[in-house]
Amino acid sequence: MDIKMDRKVKAWVPPEKIWNVWFISIFFINMALNFGQYMSNSLLSLYAKEMGAPAEQIGMLMSMFAITALIFRFVAGPAINAYNRKIIVAMAMGCMASAYFGFCLAPEIAVFMGVKVINVLKCFRLLQGVGSAFAGSCCLTIVADVIPREQFSSGMGIFACAQVVAQAVGPTVGVCLKDRFGYTTTYFIFGCIMVCAILAASTIRLAPTVRMPFSLKLQNMIAKEAVLPAAVTLLIALGFTSINAFLLVYAQERGIHGASLFFTVYAITMLFTRPVIGRLTDRYGFVKAGIPSVFATAVSLAMIGFSTNLPMLLLAAFVNAFGYGAVMPALQSLCMRAVSLERRGSASSTNYIGQDLATLIGSTTAGYVIAAAGYTPFMWIIMAVPVLLGILVIFLCRKKIYRIENNFKSGR
Repeated sequence: MDIKMDRKVKAWVPPEKIWNVWFISIFFINMALNFGQYMSNSLLSLYAKEMGAPAEQIGMLMSMFAITALIFRFVAGPAINAYNRKIIVAMAMGCMASAYFGFCLAPEIAVFMGVKVINVLKCFRLLQGVGSAFAGSCCLTIVADVIPREQFSSGMGIFACAQVVAQAVGPTVGVCLKDRFGYTTTYFIFGCIMVCAILAASTIRLAPTVRMPFSLKLQNMIAKEAVLPAAVTLLIALGFTSINAFLLVYAQERGIHGASLFFTVYAITMLFTRPVIGRLTDRYGFVKAGIPSVFATAVSLAMIGFSTNLPMLLLAAFVNAFGYGAVMPALQSLCMRAVSLERRGSASSTNYIGQDLATLIGSTTAGYVIAAAGYTPFMWIIMAVPVLLGILVIFLCRKKIYRIENNFKSGR
């Protein structure tokens, strides 16, 4: 194999604590990435509607992001393995910045080119999906490089809190900026945040790694060593996507008011659960720490189904934060532990492919379940089935998981 090695091997000193300067930089980049996406996603459909786009075109605009991101995950892994990760994350954030500046200038570009504004928005939405595919995978790869080995899961749990904060306040901040300054200035601010993330990328220093040649072969696009945790991720996320898609509608059908507080309680609780489950995973291993969390996810889905008032629904959110919210960073950690340093790009992409597939499949599956069973507790029981299958997979494959963790601890 034709490989390249960083020349500054002797100069590299592994970090001794989680909150080192490189971790702080990649944490900021990840937060900027997620803030931009959550703020933008809450506004883009409204922006397109104000520009006169019909409903079906708005739906296409919103779905293009997930499809594009999924497709380019398969390219991101080999690229991250082959090229400088700092440059890749900077270029990916550059794509995100260009997309937001494009949204800002969409009406002017449409007039200049003589096309509809919705078509301009679609082009920049595609660019946003490409940037997200590379940035998300690259951030996960880089953070795995700058976390102390003995605190690996704890560090991944803390890193994942950036997404929690963005999810909790991003949409609200986006709407407030839009109400105060308008769409154009708001998207310009998003673009400037991405530029700051590019500058942060320049401060990161990475461990020397063996660089693999770029190749779009299956073994480079998907890390077979990480398929097990990615498959568990897919099963668990299938259940959770039904919450994002149908919780508010279900609550409305059941006469529960204030259901949007579910996501607030869920996000706030995750700020505690993610670092805690990370520490437990470092100490006791994924099987002992992960199975209770996955079970909590299934329990929370059943609790949603049988909720008749807001306090019961918020209790389900609290339980879910100990479940899905806490176990996902632990699964990401397991993905990264499963591969050698130079294949972490493929592992991170494999992890996100599992999540993307769950997003695309889960909502559709839940829709068919609702069509057959209606908005009843039974629909949530059905959506808990793949989560319970995830527990079965973890139990049956526990020896392989132990082997992954032991190999990582021994440096193999």
